[in-house]
Amino acid sequence: MSTAIVTGQPVPGSSLENDLRSLGFDVRVAADAAETETLLAAVPADRRVALVDARFVGHPHALRLGLTDPRFPLAAVPGAVTAQPTARQALTRAVARATSAPARSAEGGAPALAVDSLADRVAGALEDDGGAVHRPELGSLVATVPAEPGAREEARRAVAAVDEEAVRLKSAVKSRDGFFTTFFISPYSRYIARWCARRGLTPNQVTTASLLTALIAAGCAATGTRGGFVAAGVLLIASFVLDCTDGQLARYALKYSTLGAWLDATFDRAKEYAYYAGLALGAARGGDDVWALALGAMVLQTCRHVVDFSFNEANHDATANTSPTAALSDKLDSVGWTVWVRRMIVLPIGERWAMIAVLTAATTPRITFYALLVGCALAAAYTTAGRVLRSVTRRARRTDRAARALADLADSGPLANAVRRVFRRGLPGLAVPAVALLGGAAVVACSALTDFGGALPVAGALVYVLTSALAVARPLKGALDWLVPPVFRAAEYGTVLALAGKAGVNGALPAAFGLVAAVAYHHYDTVYRIRGNAGASPAWLVRVIGGQEGRTLLLTVLAAVLTAAQFKAALTVLAVAIALVVLVESVRFWVSAGAPAVHDEGETA
Repeated sequence: MSTAIVTGQPVPGSSLENDLRSLGFDVRVAADAAETETLLAAVPADRRVALVDARFVGHPHALRLGLTDPRFPLAAVPGAVTAQPTARQALTRAVARATSAPARSAEGGAPALAVDSLADRVAGALEDDGGAVHRPELGSLVATVPAEPGAREEARRAVAAVDEEAVRLKSAVKSRDGFFTTFFISPYSRYIARWCARRGLTPNQVTTASLLTALIAAGCAATGTRGGFVAAGVLLIASFVLDCTDGQLARYALKYSTLGAWLDATFDRAKEYAYYAGLALGAARGGDDVWALALGAMVLQTCRHVVDFSFNEANHDATANTSPTAALSDKLDSVGWTVWVRRMIVLPIGERWAMIAVLTAATTPRITFYALLVGCALAAAYTTAGRVLRSVTRRARRTDRAARALADLADSGPLANAVRRVFRRGLPGLAVPAVALLGGAAVVACSALTDFGGALPVAGALVYVLTSALAVARPLKGALDWLVPPVFRAAEYGTVLALAGKAGVNGALPAAFGLVAAVAYHHYDTVYRIRGNAGASPAWLVRVIGGQEGRTLLLTVLAAVLTAAQFKAALTVLAVAIALVVLVESVRFWVSAGAPAVHDEGETA
């Protein structure tokens, strides 16, 4: 339950109290500032509390945006301010200051108050104290505190002139979706989201329904029949519709949660990669072994995501970004049709799933994977080239936080950490990504170009341990140091693929698929912890599962000393063990009270 304290004398004919009750607030009325302080002190400490000016005129959804979003400890709209329990002390101090302070001037970044509103003065006091007060974009929605009766009537006419429900539905849709999602899914999925909201369904329930639908689609694909492939394609699109709906429902009803963040962050990858496995199983029923293609598609797609994550983490808080490439990109985005072309080139999730669904229904799994690999490779080349150009032409200083994030994404284990102590000074400039790429290429090439069971892959892995340690020996603040984590991912996953393919025994590639899926889950989990400013996965977890260089070396040693059949069994055991460890720790973290709310706008890729 939340409490709203309406400050000032009630206005005849106002629906403010009813609007607040409809938003779930227990409404109390304070005649003046002194009574406001008294009522605030009486509100239980575990409740959200809001102060709302009795003269407020505006849309209920403006109040919903300003007062009920669970992601922000402090938030405000004109005439109203709110604090969650974690920010109650700050609110109490601000109220004490605001009751004796004059209206805030235009200095300090906030507009001067046209009306002496206690709620607005409290919001200003919170910001003066360094509080991060979220002020949502209201667009055409009205939120104001009129001073005179004439202004009040004008504000009421402005409220009546806006279709609030249309604005709410429009704002439920992400502003930067891909072409397929924007024009083929969102025009009706937003209404599904509203239907769900009116029936009390939660985004987590819709997310789970999307996962179950995708798993059923994977099961249909695994039948290997034409009818199964057609059903799989249809169900994959249905799963994507639900995937869009859960985020739209969260934005429509402002039902964000930590658990929802975790589910949303992980289920998309689980759905897509489970579908790859279903296609491979279906192909096998028809006598066609495409497990290498399925694993290759997963490796490529995961590496694409790591490129996105690393680049964004390296640059999101960098200073003095004066890249001419970035300026050109912004200029192209101002030209209507280029926006959609550029969004489609990167093959985002909507376009990619639509392609997979259509090809599954109309062709064969092999053709589907060929198209997927070609499309993702072109998209990866386009995005990576653009980001490299931005990085080498920009003038910026990366922060310690960015360097720490890149080091965490690198997933270096005990071996690399021990070796890098020898190379304390590390490498200069572009030598960092170059040596990482050289070492990664060495271990993958040695694994792919020699017969199974030889010692050369072990030698390549030892070289890789040295180069990976050199690459992270000093803070990753260079222009292209964000390439290090994706190079490490490609080296580790590529080695698994090469060794399993060379083993040449039935079941080795499916076991390798499971191992890469387990490790990739750990890497995605690390990304979302970093995004929530919660740091990376605990150090003990990285040590237990060996770090990326330790796992790579271990696999090459196992391939050298075991038979192909024994190597397959070892891959299976490793996949199960790593999956259990990382899943247990991940679930423990994300359902704990201290987990961050990382419900962002989702991944375009």
